[in-house]
Amino acid sequence: MSLRARAAATVLAAGLLAASAALSKPAAQVAVPPGAPAVHDIRPGPGVTAVKMLSEYAPGLAGTPGDTRVYVLDGKEPGATVFVAGGTHGNEIAGIVAAVVLVERARVARGRLLVVPHANNSAITDVDPERPGPPSIAVATPGGERRFLYGSRRTKLAHQGAPDPAIYRHPNPKADEDLPGTEARNLNRAYPGSADGTLTQRMAYAVMQVLERERAAVAFDFHEAGPESRLAWMIVANPKNLETAAVAILDLEAQGLSMKLEPSSETFRGLSHREWGDATAAQAYLFETPSPSMADDTKGVDFVNDPRLPLARRVGGQLASFSAVLAAYNADAPPDARAICLDVPTMAEVEKAGVGAFLR
Repeated sequence: MSLRARAAATVLAAGLLAASAALSKPAAQVAVPPGAPAVHDIRPGPGVTAVKMLSEYAPGLAGTPGDTRVYVLDGKEPGATVFVAGGTHGNEIAGIVAAVVLVERARVARGRLLVVPHANNSAITDVDPERPGPPSIAVATPGGERRFLYGSRRTKLAHQGAPDPAIYRHPNPKADEDLPGTEARNLNRAYPGSADGTLTQRMAYAVMQVLERERAAVAFDFHEAGPESRLAWMIVANPKNLETAAVAILDLEAQGLSMKLEPSSETFRGLSHREWGDATAAQAYLFETPSPSMADDTKGVDFVNDPRLPLARRVGGQLASFSAVLAAYNADAPPDARAICLDVPTMAEVEKAGVGAFLR
């Protein structure tokens, strides 16, 4: 049986059930308080050909704390555009650091890669009351210690431009659940967003504009979950590209990394993998690695060197999943529609050498 046939069988046999949940009506148009966006220690590698601001795709984001850098890596040969978002949640640090590794390490031979390491640049400046952490985390590199800001799951309330509603429900008519009002500030509940809504809605709108204007063929959202969460070690895929994800799962299994697979829910709206894939041509995926920073009690936890779930293992898992999905996508695409990324470290390499070995 071929790999793709096995993948199709995997999807059917698994009887994958979409996660059910839902979300809120859009806030009234509001003025977002201005403020300089957070600046990060990101050192573009030789593969970076341009650096843009997210507000170039959505002017309503300009001059706000939600604006952030978009790193462009162009290949010499034409091909598909790939989009990567880290930092949708500012306290899910493996996703942020994995995106930074791509900026500082990767090169593109065919197509192009767009990377936004801090998709919610407001959240990185806040403290999560549910899972408080340090202001930053330290990573040792051959050139010295590097520090990465550590933030919150949600947009900073002072930046939102509107108070939290009592209940949040996503405006999509298929959404069928009410969520706590604080989820109005969760970027991964806000897609497709609004050009002139709250700051969270503006950030979501800007990301959608990147996907549409750049004609992204594949899009990734890097996340982390609690160590005991059912989401830990999972790929969530839009239903239209579920079979490609299943091929990637088999590839990862052969590498010694067991990832679960789940399709986007029809009724849990506002999430990247659902809305990106439904509203654009992009195949959309979300990765979840388990982080000790997502535990119920983070007191005394080492978010970088945890003996069971060190940052190196989690970053390696994110990058391995990225490479596996991209390889599965390329296997079905004609040569001129592929995206070939080079110098992306494997999970084994990151675990052996440490994350810092792949930072500048």
